[in-house]
Amino acid sequence: MTDPNGRHHLEQDAGRPPNILLLMADQLAGPWLDLAVTPHLDRLAARALRYTNAYSNSPLCSPARQSVMTGLRTSRIGVYDNAAELASSIPTFAHHLRAGGFQTSLVGKMHFVGADQLHGFEERLTTDIYPADFGWTPNWSDPSGRFDWWFHNMDSVTNAGVALASNQLDYDDEVGYRAVRAIRDLARSRDDRPWMMTVSFTHPHDPYVARREFWDRYDHASIPMPTVGRPTDPDSHSRRLEHVIAADTTPVTDEQVRTARHAYLANVSYVDEHIGAILTTLDDLGMADDTAIVFTADHGDMLGERGLWYKMNFFEPSAKVPMLVAAPGRVRPGVITTPVSLLDVAPTLIDLAGLDRPDGLDGDSLLAVADGDADRTVHGEYLGEGAIAPILMIRRGSHKFVWSAPDPPQLYDVAADPHELDNLAAHHPAAAELTARLTAEIHATWDVAALDEAVRSNQRARAQVDRALRQGRYASWDFQPTVDASNQFMRNHLDLNDVESSRRA
Repeated sequence: MTDPNGRHHLEQDAGRPPNILLLMADQLAGPWLDLAVTPHLDRLAARALRYTNAYSNSPLCSPARQSVMTGLRTSRIGVYDNAAELASSIPTFAHHLRAGGFQTSLVGKMHFVGADQLHGFEERLTTDIYPADFGWTPNWSDPSGRFDWWFHNMDSVTNAGVALASNQLDYDDEVGYRAVRAIRDLARSRDDRPWMMTVSFTHPHDPYVARREFWDRYDHASIPMPTVGRPTDPDSHSRRLEHVIAADTTPVTDEQVRTARHAYLANVSYVDEHIGAILTTLDDLGMADDTAIVFTADHGDMLGERGLWYKMNFFEPSAKVPMLVAAPGRVRPGVITTPVSLLDVAPTLIDLAGLDRPDGLDGDSLLAVADGDADRTVHGEYLGEGAIAPILMIRRGSHKFVWSAPDPPQLYDVAADPHELDNLAAHHPAAAELTARLTAEIHATWDVAALDEAVRSNQRARAQVDRALRQGRYASWDFQPTVDASNQFMRNHLDLNDVESSRRA
């Protein structure tokens, strides 16, 4: 049920703000949730606002995540790629909520690069899965080169299958355990502040390796194959991505494609299992009605569509993400089709906390987005691997426009052409005026030449710093979780009765 403006939110209670839980998956393409076995996310979605046209503003892990953290476009904060640093002087939602009286904690991946590994979080319970240094810096000055260190090659596809353990599974096992334990600790804490916790998993991100328990939830023969094969004449950026991930030199069989997609779905179910444990813990501790939940992902995955894998482009499988907001007493369940983006997450969390919106954010609270707002615009920027100049996107109404100086423009009507097979900018005279207008809007929104030079200059500076820091004694920026064992469990300076009573939940 909506109000006359098409909004599903209710008025905020003037009393204590809710606790807030941000749940994130990694590389979870929004449309794939409809194919996955996810009973716990289904339960969450049944009491949530579901945003069916939610986009990653920069479909690469760290830039997308820092858009979530700050509510600012990556071009404004300098987080261009997976080795770019978020400056400590840039406020995040964790800073805003912490200043507003919330406990703030992070469990899992956020792909912070640089010496500041907290960015406003009061507590961080795990390290990150990816490095915090500048070693993954791209080099646009060598467009034909391939990054030997870049782990996104085709091994994840050709070696997909079943395994009991992997690097990624080890990580998310810990994230899930720490998150449940942290919620229990919050329930028995003497700190009476409301809390904000971010729990961020690394699945279903490749490698496409899944546990048998989750693999067996799907019939292998029924796993859908790509709807769109590799075009005979791919666009320029797709050809560059084929080179970056070695798809241009690695033969892949249909069975390998099916196996990788099977493992991906299994790993969506694996994440759902962890989320179920978190939701059950909230229920069991009587915290569910006092906790607002936002669920999303940093970007999607091509999964073989167009012959591409992983992300790094603005086609729907790569750029579209799930977005759910469940807030008891604040929102009525429903569906919002208006385009939204990860830039809207930080304003939403600040809104849920009952705090004033900071000036200058690029996003809006999702609670204020009306369904059917045809004029709402989502901006996208891709400035990472495979690009040779800024790739910029405008998504408005039913149209998506992708522009980069060295490449022909792309214009799709994603309502009429959901698989983006018909580039209206290439051969439709009727679309010429819209293409020209959107091109002008690109230049009005971005100083393209200045952005291009800023990215290249930043790449050169980081590469120099990285070369220097690898000489002599290496000092890691990676986050080191600490545990004060002197105050864990039972110790002789603690009162046994107090310990036993305080640790019950």
